[in-house]
Amino acid sequence: MSFAPEWLALREQADADARSTELLGLLGETRLNRTPLVLRDLGCGTGSMGRWLGARLGGTPHWVLHDRDPRLLELAGASMTAGTAETHEGDLTALCAEDLKGTSLITASALLDLLTRDEVNDLATACVSAGVPALFTLSVTGKIEFDPAEALDAEFEAAFNAHQRRVVDGRRLLGPDAVAAAVEAFADAEVHTRPSPWRLGGDQKALAAEWLRGWVGAAVEHEPGLAAEAPAYLRRRLADGPHVVVGHTDLLAIPRTT
Repeated sequence: MSFAPEWLALREQADADARSTELLGLLGETRLNRTPLVLRDLGCGTGSMGRWLGARLGGTPHWVLHDRDPRLLELAGASMTAGTAETHEGDLTALCAEDLKGTSLITASALLDLLTRDEVNDLATACVSAGVPALFTLSVTGKIEFDPAEALDAEFEAAFNAHQRRVVDGRRLLGPDAVAAAVEAFADAEVHTRPSPWRLGGDQKALAAEWLRGWVGAAVEHEPGLAAEAPAYLRRRLADGPHVVVGHTDLLAIPRTT
């Protein structure tokens, strides 16, 4: 699954504002002491996670960037100006413990909900076996809070969440179940979670409107019975701003062997 660079650019500031800096503190206190510092970003997109993390870690890390989309990889590689970078095009779900040797930290943003339970289990096994901490940010929770609220919100939310759990090419995506699945998968690690919601409206009106159109569209795709209500619902919500809190959770897993 790939995303347009324009969408990734539109959401970058909201992502940066939402991610948990508290988890970075937990990580930095004890775990990021390897030399050289090698950061492996899974599903890197245009490199927004690297830009956010690099600005907070300092130093000159070496980034290993993974994505299926060569266009995004090119953009991400060019954006890693602090330190060095290499890019890997292909299926990141095939990574094993051997591939992670020498890695200081695995990172990913808005990735877990696009994986299956087996893929999350395999990724956790690889991280724990290799003794590599993992920081997964901005996994969707499925919880949406509009201001003002209305009765149809719950119906669109339920339909969208069911769409997130859809089967794609024989793969059942985790969607809002991703964080719970990851906590279970990392049972042999020290796991911390923190809320990381988007708070959209005001300075993020363009993102809020684009997110809303996609959210409503996905809900209708899963539940065609909402199609009759969707145009008027969308008009009302766009007229309101919209102002919405979109639930996400960040997760840090630290293998007990590190």
